[in-house]
Order: sequence, then C-alpha cells, then structure tokens
Amino acid sequence: MSVDWAAVREEFPALAHWTYLNTATFGQLPKRAVEASLGHFRHRDERACSDFLSWFDDADAIRGLAAQWIGAQAEDIAFVPNASSALAILLNGIAWRSGDRIVTLQGEFPNNLYIPALCQDRGVEFVEAAWETFYESINERTRLVALSTVNYTNGFRLPAEEVSAFLRQRGVLLYLDGTQSVGALRFDVAKVQPDMLAVHGYKWLLSPNGAGFVYIAPGLRQLLPPNVVGWRSDKRWRQVDHLHHGVPEFLDAAEKYEGGMLPFPCLYAMGASLEMLLEIGADVVERRVLELAAKLRAVLESKGGQIQHLGSPILAARFEGRDASALARELQAQRILVSARHGNLRVSVHLYNNEEDLERLRRAL
Repeated sequence: MSVDWAAVREEFPALAHWTYLNTATFGQLPKRAVEASLGHFRHRDERACSDFLSWFDDADAIRGLAAQWIGAQAEDIAFVPNASSALAILLNGIAWRSGDRIVTLQGEFPNNLYIPALCQDRGVEFVEAAWETFYESINERTRLVALSTVNYTNGFRLPAEEVSAFLRQRGVLLYLDGTQSVGALRFDVAKVQPDMLAVHGYKWLLSPNGAGFVYIAPGLRQLLPPNVVGWRSDKRWRQVDHLHHGVPEFLDAAEKYEGGMLPFPCLYAMGASLEMLLEIGADVVERRVLELAAKLRAVLESKGGQIQHLGSPILAARFEGRDASALARELQAQRILVSARHGNLRVSVHLYNNEEDLERLRRAL
C-alpha cells in the first residue's frame, strides 16, 4: 500500500509548530479526532441528550474498532480511563492466597511496580526480576506476571509471544500493558494470547487522555468478578424506564467491568484515530515507524549516543558527559520535544514524523 505520508502529517496541527519526537509521552491528536469530539458536543446541544442511549451504540462500534486493531472480538473489550484501572480490575478480582507470587521486570512503569500496595496485606510476594533471569524467576508459586510490551525508559521490546507461551505452559496469568506500543507496533491477541492487555490510547493510538481499553480473555472473565459495579453492571441496563433494583445479573462480555457512564468525547476521538490507523493498516504503520527508528538510530549514534535497545519506536540514548534532562530542556528551547528518563535521552517516532524532523534533531545535537 502506498501512503502519502505528507498528507498524513497534515492531520496533526501541532507539527506545524514543533519538531515532535515525543510520542512516548503523548501522541498528537489528528484533526479528525478533535472534530469527532467536538461533533459529539454539538450533537448534545442539538438533541439535548434525548438520544443518549444511541451514544452507547456508537461506543460499541468503537469497541469493535479497538478489537479489530488487536485481532480480538468486540465482546472481549472493555473501556477503561487508563491502564492503572485495568490492572486494578485484575488485582482486585483474583482470589489471592498467602504465598502467591507476582513477577515483573526491573525498571517497569510504576503501574507495574506499585502492585505491592494492593497485594502485600494478602501475603503475596512481589518480585522484580532482571530480564536475564526472568524465566528462572518463575516458579510453582507464581500466579501472575505483569509486563509492558515496550519499556517506557529504554525502548526494550518484550518478546511477548515467547513469554506468553512459557507462562501458559505453567498456568501463570499474563497481564500486558500495551500503552507504549499499541498503535505503532502490531499486536495480535490470537498469537500472543495474553490473559489481559491494557491500552491507554493517549500515546501511540493518538487519542485523548482518558480514552483506553482493556482486552480480557474469555477464560479470565469467567474467573474475575467485577470489583466496581454501577447501573450498567446489570445486563438489562438499557431498560432505563425500569432499571433493575437488586443484585445485578452480569453480562458475559468484558463490558460488565465498565459499571457506569463512559467518557464519550474521548471515545469518539479515539474512534476517529482508530479509523485512520485502520485505513493505513497495522503492518504499514509498523513498517513506517521502524524505518524511522532505524534512521533515528543513525542520527543519535552519529552524535555519540549509546542506544540502549533496538526494535521499537522508542530509542533511549546515553551521551557520555551530558545530562539527559538538561539536554532535553536545551532541545525544547529550540522547539524540539523529546524526553529524559532515568539518564536516557528518550526520542520516539510515530507515523507522522519524517526525515526533516530527524535532520533538525541532528543539527541541534
């Protein structure tokens, strides 16, 4: 498929003012996403919210787009405001036993490191393993592994299929946070087979804060009771003239974890961004970002940067004798946006970047 990348770039007004190499912090919003959100507000005014149930029909269509992007079924998808909420659904739903073990990797995003705050009073052991000893850290007491598909500080790309197969053979649950890759790198739940995949769309899915979703495997849904309930927890919730009073009868679908109202302005925007990405195609998007990442690597190494990991659109470089935070501030003063994370200069590229962005970075460095 031939893509007019210059036309794609025109969808993102912020790029007219900045050399933006910071999608690992925030993805930029395309015009169509902003218009979709504004269109919802206009529609509210026109109809005075009289047709609010139809908004849920639209949400189901967006649910289908999210499912399509990761190769899932719509009934496997629940909307969440962020990945933290998805992880809480899992941690609070498991019937933990004293001595159970949760494993993550060193240097993970804090979501996956703050697990003890929820589980320590239940006698659960929490282990932060080095990648080199990760497989050895899994033992017969390991109940859950919580990992990111791409590390936020150094760009390490998890071999998710390999990890998942290893854990399935041992009956260990796998939670993946795909926030730092889904939207740029292809993800297929049929191949990876995680028990849960959480995605906050404000980075690589080019969506507003608060627009997120979680894939919950059918088998896990049978074991995981909702720990937040609301008026939409009962499967008869659309009968608003006569809402059920009493113990809710849950749906079989992942929607049962949503509980109440949805952030429709955010979801309409995410739906528009998903449509744009699907029009281009997941394989094409991944090829684009990895090609840009390879060119970015050459730029950083030409200026003395030592790259931590390859294989993702996030490149973390260390420059000997230079403070990464100060360097990021110097670049921002030149309207070049990157980040500093744990001593690395973190530079990230998405489909809207181009070689001119990389050349401006090279000159500034």
